[in-house]
Amino acid sequence: MSKHPLQFLEVPRRDPDKESAEDRILHFGEIYGSYDGASAGAQAGRCLDCGNPYCEWKCPVHNYIPNWLTLIEEGKLFEAAELSHQTNSLPEICGRVCPQDRLCEGACTLEDANGAVTIGSIEKYITDEAVSQGWRPDMSNVTDTGKCVGIVGAGPAGLAAADVLARNGIRSVVFDAYPEIGGLLTYGIPPFKLEKRVVKTRREILEGMGVQFVLNTRIGEDKPFAELVDEFDAVFLGMGTYEYVKGDFPGENLPGVYDSLPYLVGNAYRELGHDEIDNPYIDLEGRNVVVLGGGDTGMDCNRTAVRQGAMSVTCAYRRDEENMPGSRREVGNSREEGVVFLFNRQPLEILGEDRVTGVKVIETRMGEPGPDGRRRPEPIEGSEDILPADAVIIAFGFRPDPPSWFADFDINTLDSGRVLVKSLGVTPYQTSNPKVFAGGDMVRGSDLVVTAVHEGREAAKGIAKFLEV
Repeated sequence: MSKHPLQFLEVPRRDPDKESAEDRILHFGEIYGSYDGASAGAQAGRCLDCGNPYCEWKCPVHNYIPNWLTLIEEGKLFEAAELSHQTNSLPEICGRVCPQDRLCEGACTLEDANGAVTIGSIEKYITDEAVSQGWRPDMSNVTDTGKCVGIVGAGPAGLAAADVLARNGIRSVVFDAYPEIGGLLTYGIPPFKLEKRVVKTRREILEGMGVQFVLNTRIGEDKPFAELVDEFDAVFLGMGTYEYVKGDFPGENLPGVYDSLPYLVGNAYRELGHDEIDNPYIDLEGRNVVVLGGGDTGMDCNRTAVRQGAMSVTCAYRRDEENMPGSRREVGNSREEGVVFLFNRQPLEILGEDRVTGVKVIETRMGEPGPDGRRRPEPIEGSEDILPADAVIIAFGFRPDPPSWFADFDINTLDSGRVLVKSLGVTPYQTSNPKVFAGGDMVRGSDLVVTAVHEGREAAKGIAKFLEV
């Protein structure tokens, strides 16, 4: 099929249908529909096939985006699925949760004038549709090396490592403390962004590739790490970041103040029908909720509280909207669902005696950039205000919390708690213990799903070279 050079002019950008806010706040299912083959092909055909594909370079895993767009335009679904998986181990998940507006679509040549190609939605369509039609990864040329790797953590980094190892003939056993795979894909990201059937399907695909999962098992407690070192040819650590950042202001420990992760995990357990003893459900029905934080986790908390039936949800963030770290799409979805945003509001204190009654904030203005390049918020003297609240969720992000047994196995960390690994050389992501590799948030710090996928894949390549296979 010859490519129509002006299709981007004749075919406007059209995203999959989105459920109305009035209907979607009544349930936790995904809010976006899917393309059919004709729609996916027409949207894929809008790609200009740039000589220097900025979308590909902006993507952390450097997907072959123009190539699989062409395959979809030509109706070659299975070939597109194979190509998509050459660079990304979780394309159907990244297509749902990546902030495409800041990554591939934000770099699309058509972004300003004609509307970027709907890369994320097409990426989601490729794997969803191919799998439903019977596609599975082609493992016909893979030879078992006899090597086996233990993986700690069934989040995106661990799953990506297992995928690449399997394609190199290296078996893996993945251990995780949760009862299902996915880590925060399953227990942190709400189902209105990522329905859990999608993660379960990915588990079936990986198990079909020979990956084994041992769940409800906490390494260091239920199973000593020494056993992994003894039993496996190498070990990969993809344990994520679960230590939530505190604000260090008065009132954080008042009843009615919740950290974002326990709140989201408890809701996920309820939605999945799990036993909630270890992760109790936090019900905000009828409450006036204030969410502190402007990242994607804050947006997840906003939209979860709305679906629980909160009386009101207000999101306060200390910078302006332009400097929010969260996805613009998720901010927009939150607004549509009734969330009120207060920008340039820095929390000073959570008020209350026996229970939270409000949040004292001060207005800010954007100052000069700090060491990280982001403009710093500067308080405006005399601008204090009180936001009434009977529930507050703190969503300031997460940081690594390395277990004490790292020291027993010569696994060095930085002062921040992040695991120290090789960034270059033959065996990237190798820790100070040559047999142990690590990747994802516990190495990089809390970041995107796609960056964890990238590091898990690169670490697996380093492991294959370490094992000389």
